[in-house]
Amino acid sequence: MTTFKTLKPSTLDRDAFVHAFADIYEHSPWVAEKAYDLGQLDELDNVQTLHQRMSDILLSAPQADQLALINAHPDLAGKAAVQGELTASSTNEQAGAGIHQCTAEEFARFTSLNEAYKAKFQFPFIMAVKGSDRHQILASFEQRIHNDAKAEFAEALKQINQIALFRLQQL
Repeated sequence: MTTFKTLKPSTLDRDAFVHAFADIYEHSPWVAEKAYDLGQLDELDNVQTLHQRMSDILLSAPQADQLALINAHPDLAGKAAVQGELTASSTNEQAGAGIHQCTAEEFARFTSLNEAYKAKFQFPFIMAVKGSDRHQILASFEQRIHNDAKAEFAEALKQINQIALFRLQQL
């Protein structure tokens, strides 16, 4: 059982809880709101327990809410990254994968794949990039673009839940 290093969720009121966990799921505080509203806050002092609750909330949400959350994610090596418009978590995750070190050719490949992926699936490519480098990310991009829409939607949710776990482990 892993406890949080910087906070104790069971001691937080609803506003403080939502504030603390609002961006665990990119620009989607509704996940934190629902996690709090389910009660039994003492259990949520464990990282894995809170992650499971939040994951279950996402996976049981209406498809429209899931799609909105997927679309809240930035493109990897996209315009928002270049213009410094990412959340702090996204900036750190992309930098940790070395995306900021892309060559001009790699950046062009990311741009081309982002455009093709969004044209095919109508949402951005999502990958939990922690522990990966830009070459592994491009390889995953090139493989996953051949998936069908249903499989890729499910993969996007899986990756988002993995990103959430990484973010929770930092707290």
